[in-house]
Amino acid sequence: MFLIFMVGIPVILVNMLLQSLVSVWCVRFYIKHFKEQEGALAGILALFGIITLVMLGNLTQIGVWGALFLWLGEFSTLHEAIYHSGVNFATLGYGDIVMSDKWKLLGPLEAVNGALMVGLSGACMLTVLQQHIGKQLKNRGH
Repeated sequence: MFLIFMVGIPVILVNMLLQSLVSVWCVRFYIKHFKEQEGALAGILALFGIITLVMLGNLTQIGVWGALFLWLGEFSTLHEAIYHSGVNFATLGYGDIVMSDKWKLLGPLEAVNGALMVGLSGACMLTVLQQHIGKQLKNRGH
């Protein structure tokens, strides 16, 4: 069990760092490109940009976990490792591919990591949407 945490916790920390970077990039992207923009198109483009950034961030995190699984020898192909990682990260839990007893507890660690990071991604998107709606209401005098 200790070995699982010694391997899993550093990956979670790397993913938290990646998500933090993506979140900061999202805020900077919004401020640089859309903070002063008005209208529905600006809101759509801002939200689309943020969704794209957070999706790329989440896919990168899935890749980090998949690379770990491949490195540990749990899977013979990167495709299989990434697939298993995506199922864990998204908390789907298909169960069609199962890791060995030695490493299978990494699955729940990745699921917790994924749930937190996807939640943070949603919060980032919602923040941009709220900022845009607030700006539109302020401009209309509400």
